Amino acid sequence: MADPDLINTWQRKKEQAAAESKTIAKRLQRKKGKRLDELADEVHQEVFSRINCLDCAGCCSGIPPIVTKGDVTRIAKTFGMKPADFEKQYLTEDEDGDTVMNTTPCPFLLADRKCMIYDIRPRACRQFPHTDGLDFSKNMKLHALNATICPGVYHILQRLEALV
Repeated sequence: MADPDLINTWQRKKEQAAAESKTIAKRLQRKKGKRLDELADEVHQEVFSRINCLDCAGCCSGIPPIVTKGDVTRIAKTFGMKPADFEKQYLTEDEDGDTVMNTTPCPFLLADRKCMIYDIRPRACRQFPHTDGLDFSKNMKLHALNATICPGVYHILQRLEALV
């Protein structure tokens, strides 16, 4: 069941979340390994059982996702477009050389915070916020950054610090 207090708490602390999450991520990085990855996965499941992403959509409104060639082909085909036309209309290259959506918020984010292309969304969108699975401990800098965009990541880091 969704708990709006988790999002409200994050919003109140959002200004300090960047520095706080960076500090926590550094502490957790010293404890990295399989046990931290397993614990992070458990905490991820618990936190996201209490957060409804549609109450926030910070990822869709805050950062442009990386879009792969496979994503382009799949989405363009669904729209009846040529991949080159889709790229021209919706994509750009960011400062890291990655292909990303050319606007923020995402052009496929609807007013009700739902995704117009949810079933065919880019891989980066499907994997966000990258806190489940067995590679958690390898992405601590990413988690610190994502904690400023996603209340779930913020709460995962907070809980992990209390547990380890």
